Amino acid sequence: MEIRNQKDFGAGLMYMIIGIFFAYMATQYQMGTPAKMGPGYFPFWIGVLLTAIGLFVLVGSLRAKAVIEKIPPFNWKVIGLITASVVLYGVLLPTMGFAVAIIVLVFMSASASHEFNWRGTLVNAIALAVSTYLVFVLGLKLQFPLLPFFLQQ
Repeated sequence: MEIRNQKDFGAGLMYMIIGIFFAYMATQYQMGTPAKMGPGYFPFWIGVLLTAIGLFVLVGSLRAKAVIEKIPPFNWKVIGLITASVVLYGVLLPTMGFAVAIIVLVFMSASASHEFNWRGTLVNAIALAVSTYLVFVLGLKLQFPLLPFFLQQ
């Protein structure tokens, strides 16, 4: 058999590895029954489902009708920018507050794309900041600094 679609093959393999890992780890907890689920029941079946989806995608990549698609060379700059933006968000949140951290996160991760433009990124950053504020601060009542430390009362 020939791997015709390398992207789907890699994605299917990744889904299967993650699914098997979570299903295995869930067996360390009490399973229970469908009527009275234990702490391991839901993660186990999600792992099984993820493994099945991965197998389906992997087998599809081997079919004769699969689109031939190669995995492009690994782009370390993009991976580095996105990872650094998430780390920087975690570093900035306690001192610079939620608003600044979200804007930095969105702009830094968006700059990794070849389709980056300032106007679209600004709209995205504002929409994300407003929606996460509504969900986490107003909806879930989580408490974390909203503004930089020098602007807080």
